[in-house]
Amino acid sequence: MRAHLGDQLVIESPTTGAARRDGEIVGLHHEDGTPPYDVCWSDTDEVTLVFPGPDAHIHHLEHGQPRTAREAQPDTGEAAGTPAVPPSGAADPGDIGRRVAAERRRQGVSREETAHRARMSLNYLTYLEERPADPTLATLIGLADALGTTVAALRGGGIDLPPGRGNALVHPRLQDLGPEECRTLLSTHGVGRVAVSTSDGRPAIVPVNYSVIDDAIVFRTAPGSVTAAATDNEVAFEVDHVDDALSQGWSVLAVGPASTVTDPDALRTLAREAHTRPWAGGEREMWVSIRPTSLTGRRITSADE
Repeated sequence: MRAHLGDQLVIESPTTGAARRDGEIVGLHHEDGTPPYDVCWSDTDEVTLVFPGPDAHIHHLEHGQPRTAREAQPDTGEAAGTPAVPPSGAADPGDIGRRVAAERRRQGVSREETAHRARMSLNYLTYLEERPADPTLATLIGLADALGTTVAALRGGGIDLPPGRGNALVHPRLQDLGPEECRTLLSTHGVGRVAVSTSDGRPAIVPVNYSVIDDAIVFRTAPGSVTAAATDNEVAFEVDHVDDALSQGWSVLAVGPASTVTDPDALRTLAREAHTRPWAGGEREMWVSIRPTSLTGRRITSADE
């Protein structure tokens, strides 16, 4: 038996009517994925050390599948195909784990001490800090109590409030971002803002769902719409990320000519590779492509990190 972090351990006795139990594997004790495992049980949210018996089997996380039934999220319009957990060994922290780690470092508390205070497995805390995760409310309450903060702060602090209302960092650091990092940040997002001049000459800034394909920023719109005015003009396109809980964030500004995509082969490529459909819905089959000639960006972080 071999497993990876995020796989599901299912225990089901062959006896008819016997109870079935399942949980997420949140800790490995051997590099080759063999037992024992730290398992977060779906019925109790408790993490225990498990030596699987003959009535246990592993449900491996497949490409695009949710981790467990309790952690499956509603479809937000993004296409399927993104693994919920990155390959073993590839650190890719999610927002909650990043906030937990930042608060822990700010207080000078070790990961081991934090896990002890929160009464959770050290392997599970490591998993939360290093992988995109959706911990239960009970887990967040334990972590918030251990770190002397709030669940709202670990989740992002007032997600429905206008961004930028948090207190400024005591020692902020403003950094300019290079073109390569700007390209990387552009490719990780799906909503940006395009600045155009409308037909009456007035400026407008409109949010759009976009993809980056072959170094071009592409989005769908409708003929006659405000964003359709971007074609055959030089436009500005902005993407950002604001974290009120940590009072930090980044922004990327791309400037370049926009054009309507008409080539049949190019249209087929865009339809195949674009990762999201416009959230606004409706008939939006006009493709606009922006080829950046300038990429600039800035990031605000804590100088103490």
